[in-house]
Amino acid sequence: MLAILWTIIIGFVAGVIAKFIMPGSTNEPSGFIMTTLLGIVGAFVATFLGQITGWYPPNEGAGLIASVVGAVIVLAIFGFIQSRRRSTVL
Repeated sequence: MLAILWTIIIGFVAGVIAKFIMPGSTNEPSGFIMTTLLGIVGAFVATFLGQITGWYPPNEGAGLIASVVGAVIVLAIFGFIQSRRRSTVL
């Protein structure tokens, strides 16, 4: 339970840092809440991938750097999906 809480906290910070690294364009989420949620998702993705590859033991979450990388990846994927969605609507 503590590992999940720690991943959420790290994901929150990672989402804010990822938004500073990758400010993006109009098709990416610019709201604080959405960016934070995507950062948390990125932290969980980094934790999951780290546990699969053996970088982290089963009950250990990803660190800040891996979570920031995961958040940047999730932000990029989300921006790509949003841009494709908007281009098909127009």
